[in-house]
Amino acid sequence: MLGFGADRLRADMNRLLALLFHQGILDEQFLQLQQLEDESSPNFVSEVVNIYFQESERLLKNLRALLIERELTDYKKMGNHLNQLMGSSSSIGANRVRNVCIAFRANSEQNNRAGCLGTLEVLEHEYCYLKSKLHELFQIEQQRVLGAGVRYPMHQN
Repeated sequence: MLGFGADRLRADMNRLLALLFHQGILDEQFLQLQQLEDESSPNFVSEVVNIYFQESERLLKNLRALLIERELTDYKKMGNHLNQLMGSSSSIGANRVRNVCIAFRANSEQNNRAGCLGTLEVLEHEYCYLKSKLHELFQIEQQRVLGAGVRYPMHQN
């Protein structure tokens, strides 16, 4: 039964990954990131992604502050934040987040405050969806690893 549970969890992971690829949430860069994980760094992907989440949340907060808290929006600074977010999103395979950053940057280059506000809303939505799905994926992976490590003693009568 233990093997069945691990197989079920592996199948759940594969289904979730397939969904994220099908929806365009992730791209092949995520698979390349997974290939860097090995026995010496079994949590490599989740560690990299958690750093991405921390940095992304800081950048999103800064972008919102630039748009909301100032009369004169600093579009150059906004572009710098977007370039950082776009680069880090590309590096982990966050395809839709990266694509929204591209649209956001186009609005900022045109000094289009209304367009920037609209794409910021979409960006925050895409980011939250990505974060929830990757957390779900990592939870399944953690259950699979913990389940695979559990060994029950054989009772002989």
